[in-house]
Amino acid sequence: MKKLGFILSIILLVGVLAACGDDTSDSSTISEDKLVVGVTAGPHEQIVEVAAEVAAENGLDVEVKVFSDYVLPNSALSEGDLDTNSYQHGPFLDQFNEDHETDLVPVGKTILNPMGVYSETYESIEDLPDGAKFGLPNDPTNGGRALFILEEAGIITLEEGKEETASIYDIVDNPKNLEFIELDAAQIPNQLSEVDAAAINTNFALGAGINPKENSILLESTNSPYVNFIVVRAENENDPVIEKFVNAYQSDKVKAFIEEEFQGSVLASWDE
Repeated sequence: MKKLGFILSIILLVGVLAACGDDTSDSSTISEDKLVVGVTAGPHEQIVEVAAEVAAENGLDVEVKVFSDYVLPNSALSEGDLDTNSYQHGPFLDQFNEDHETDLVPVGKTILNPMGVYSETYESIEDLPDGAKFGLPNDPTNGGRALFILEEAGIITLEEGKEETASIYDIVDNPKNLEFIELDAAQIPNQLSEVDAAAINTNFALGAGINPKENSILLESTNSPYVNFIVVRAENENDPVIEKFVNAYQSDKVKAFIEEEFQGSVLASWDE
């Protein structure tokens, strides 16, 4: 009897462990009829709400969860509390995966908040004179981004392979002999009159009453590595329901909303 009781106990324990294993494997399963999507407040939230309307027309229910910071949407996705999120560009995602040992992957382009070059004196980037003073954000991410924009426009040349991490020390050709003055990104709009031109993030430009589409002398293109993405866990990358949501986001209705609502301060990037 003791031997039989021991065997029954082992069988019960194995059953419990198997059930626990099943729960773990199911945690990454996505419903075919409903998606929980994480966004940050603002344009990403507004755009995904429109994408949700398109998805609903095709039988997919989208629940939108709004976050107030840039870490939690990825943490929640990694932990299975979200099915996907839409708020970040590639360099941010790569750094998050490296820092947190996660395996989150991009599955579709969304928007670009374009960085622009502005000047109170010159109407074109080509008009900048030899030795012009250029205001550059002093943080690595935005400084490198501004240099990439200048390289893409043919104003400077960067060391090969440094496009996403460039600093002024990676400039190998500077035909106009631009003098780069590194400034706090948030303060550049207030210091624009002190330089010949400067690179300004969209959020800081809009906050200063500067319209990127109308006032920039050079605007970042959607070829930028800083385009934003819809992101999922790697195991869900090829799920049909994810493809359905990506198609809803990348629809004509969403693109028309972006163009009308943001007037060039946010660009739809998936057709590029």
